[in-house]
Amino acid sequence: MSQAKPTSKHDTIFDKPFTTPLDKAARFSFDEQVVACFPDMIRRSVPGYGQVLAMLPIFARRHCKYRQQNDNGQRVSRIYDLGCSLGGATMTLAGEFAPHDLQIKAVDISPAMTTEAKTLLSDNYPEHDIEVITADIRDIELEPCDMVILNLTLQFLPAADRVVVLENIYNALEEGGILVLTEKTHALDEQYDAWLVERYYDFKRANGYSEMEISGKRNALENVLITDTLDEHHQRLHHVGFKRHLTWFQFLNFLSIVAFK
Repeated sequence: MSQAKPTSKHDTIFDKPFTTPLDKAARFSFDEQVVACFPDMIRRSVPGYGQVLAMLPIFARRHCKYRQQNDNGQRVSRIYDLGCSLGGATMTLAGEFAPHDLQIKAVDISPAMTTEAKTLLSDNYPEHDIEVITADIRDIELEPCDMVILNLTLQFLPAADRVVVLENIYNALEEGGILVLTEKTHALDEQYDAWLVERYYDFKRANGYSEMEISGKRNALENVLITDTLDEHHQRLHHVGFKRHLTWFQFLNFLSIVAFK
């Protein structure tokens, strides 16, 4: 089965100059304006995002062992999609698994995101056991699960809260379960980091973003999206209990890690 693709407006959020001091102080938020163009924004702004999504069903087939039960007592694999946005990861999995195989819980703090995600998922996968939850991932109690997806989400949390979220994930995962963690990162070597950042901006230019749009989004995300280094991610995973974790994918300053319980 192929993944359903939500329709999307072209991302033009930052294509106009700031005109007031309030505009200059504005910060990025996942509101209705972002929701309307989110698939286009992700496609043109996140290197390798499609490849990361495409690997999720492959990982799930290897590590999801139907260790949980649904409300009908049937054996399923429970998967959490934390920071689900419009449910891209959830749709990728639902498109490759039978309805009775998985129980997916997709969580996002943005009501605008979850409202649209519910519509997309119910329209495209009405037979699948998918629950879309509007909540802060720091506040929810995770049930036992085989797999957790944390795509481009941890970076939006205060640094002090990241360990707690990962501890909760580790405790919820069954033995043999996995966490897939995808993040934007930075390098400690200033010259190396500068090269990666400039090539990232080149990537955005090649995808049609103007200098004004690149600058506008960078300013809006300042102090909202706080990156870690690759080493910081691995040290944090080890600290919460994951003994095995590896970087399986990297594209410029974006990378994805799989951690094994």
